[in-house]
Amino acid sequence: QVQLVESGGGLVQAGGSLRLSCAASGSIFRINAMGWYRQAPGKQRELVATIAGGGSTNYADSVKGRFTISRDNAKNTVYLQMNRLKPEDTAVYYCNSDGYARQGAVIVSYDDWGQGTQVTVSS
Repeated sequence: QVQLVESGGGLVQAGGSLRLSCAASGSIFRINAMGWYRQAPGKQRELVATIAGGGSTNYADSVKGRFTISRDNAKNTVYLQMNRLKPEDTAVYYCNSDGYARQGAVIVSYDDWGQGTQVTVSS
């Protein structure tokens, strides 16, 4: 249906920056929300930031003021600019998107995840 491919993860020192990208492709009819979640070892997956189709955003308290989510609707891509990174930001970051996709002649809803990209922040 819809494929999400993340890029931009890596190793960075504390205080540094990284920019994650996630491109959606496939039989997309309409994308509603796009967002980023993360999962650290031994912890549950948690919300980082989301952005609605109209552009309204939502952030976890732990990243407010340091991370910025944005989207390019023409490219079906969502970005996460991460500044002033901390060791506790170390996790696998997953892209999520929901909306509607074409399945033959039918429009169906979707809610899909990317494969994840590792972000490691050294102290």
